[in-house]
Amino acid sequence: MIQKSRPALLQPQDVGDTVETLMLHPAIKAFVCGSISGTCSTVLFQPLDLLKTRLQAAQPAAQGPRRVGAFALLLTVVRTESLLGLWKGMSPSIVRCVPGVGIYFGTLYSLKQHFLPGHPPSALESVILGVGSRAVAGVCMSPITVIKTRYESGQYAYGSIYAALKNIYRTEGHRGLFSGLTATLLRDAPFSGIYLMFYNQTKSTVPQEQLGAVLAPVVNFSCGLVAGVLASLVTQPADVIKTHMQLAPVRCRWIGQTVTLIFKDYGLRGFFQGGVPRALRRTLMAAMAWTVYEEMMARMGLTS
Repeated sequence: MIQKSRPALLQPQDVGDTVETLMLHPAIKAFVCGSISGTCSTVLFQPLDLLKTRLQAAQPAAQGPRRVGAFALLLTVVRTESLLGLWKGMSPSIVRCVPGVGIYFGTLYSLKQHFLPGHPPSALESVILGVGSRAVAGVCMSPITVIKTRYESGQYAYGSIYAALKNIYRTEGHRGLFSGLTATLLRDAPFSGIYLMFYNQTKSTVPQEQLGAVLAPVVNFSCGLVAGVLASLVTQPADVIKTHMQLAPVRCRWIGQTVTLIFKDYGLRGFFQGGVPRALRRTLMAAMAWTVYEEMMARMGLTS
């Protein structure tokens, strides 16, 4: 009699190996590395983001545009809200950055492995990779970005992130959760594309194989600083427009209208309000995030 062969049963260790293989997928590794690097940089540089938002949200004086200094605002926040007031909006920042930066790095790694396997991207390819990865992350995290901006402005008093989501959806509909999305993408996507281009091009001028374990992070961080300053200057006006659209969605319904109102209230200088703290934060945050990300990827045996 011919006996039918029975399929082999999956042993517990096989299940464990399968789960481990899935969990160690390179794209997941990139996501985890990006999330950890984003968390570290977000916690450290949140005060700079709060100052940037407050400077951009400052109302013009009755006699005309008024320039508010970042240091004076810093002292005001500490005096009126305590030192911890500088970390207001920390919860939505973490909720936004942990998955957001992870999505960015995971998408970036996947795109590089799929379209550019085995060779470093050119300047144009770096721009395209950065723009595409940031666009995906920006759309996914847009509702949290709106809440984060409103928390930092001090003009809204939401009890929690969930309460904020519920309130915005009830009063403004789904459009409120994505208010300023176009301006956000016009800010973040070019920033990431320009940053990645300058970062890769700067790194290519340094012989990486001659760097030791100590010098490599220092060089990566320095390259990130240069790239961050240049990218921040280019995208500052879009950041101001985004902030106004998210804080006053009724008054600032579309980009052209927002540009007109900013110019009317603040003049040309208004498009660069909060530029110093934003440049410091974005530059230091991006440099630190990339440094931590590259070090963690190297320890996992992957090339970023």
